[in-house]
Amino acid sequence: SSPALTPSTDYHLKLSALERQIFDFLGFQWAPILGNFLHIIVVILGLFGTIQYRPRYIVVYTVWTALWVTWNVFIICFYLEVGGLSKDTDLMTFNISVHRSWWREHGPGCVRRVLPPSAHGMTDDYTYVSVTGCIVDFQYLEVIHSAVQILLSLVGFVYACYVISIFMEEEDTCRNK
Repeated sequence: SSPALTPSTDYHLKLSALERQIFDFLGFQWAPILGNFLHIIVVILGLFGTIQYRPRYIVVYTVWTALWVTWNVFIICFYLEVGGLSKDTDLMTFNISVHRSWWREHGPGCVRRVLPPSAHGMTDDYTYVSVTGCIVDFQYLEVIHSAVQILLSLVGFVYACYVISIFMEEEDTCRNK
């Protein structure tokens, strides 16, 4: 008996990663963009492994899921400024630009106002953007995104382990015949 596929789980994993990818692109967050891209590829690989009965692909998915959970824990620590991390650094953009989370200026209820630059300031500097009235601060939105990724990944990990055990059980049954 082969495991019942749950396309909704894989669909939710890909959909949430794609949604996150879009917002990271809008904020020019290059480190998360790279991670999201790899995550989408590995989720597709895991789905392919499930459909094609290839346990090795599913094992790759389970290993990646552990790394993905670790990455999302790091992002939570980054935005909550745990252990000396600072959300105001250019770490997520690989120090290429001064861009920050898209949610910083576009969160629910946020009113964005561009202030005139000072005489000795640069016009492209993000310090001249005033944001007020946010219902939820951007760092908490980023934390929620990562927490959802962790939750979905844990569901995917458990399911992948189940599928691998079913495949191995079927393989053992075939060898014993």
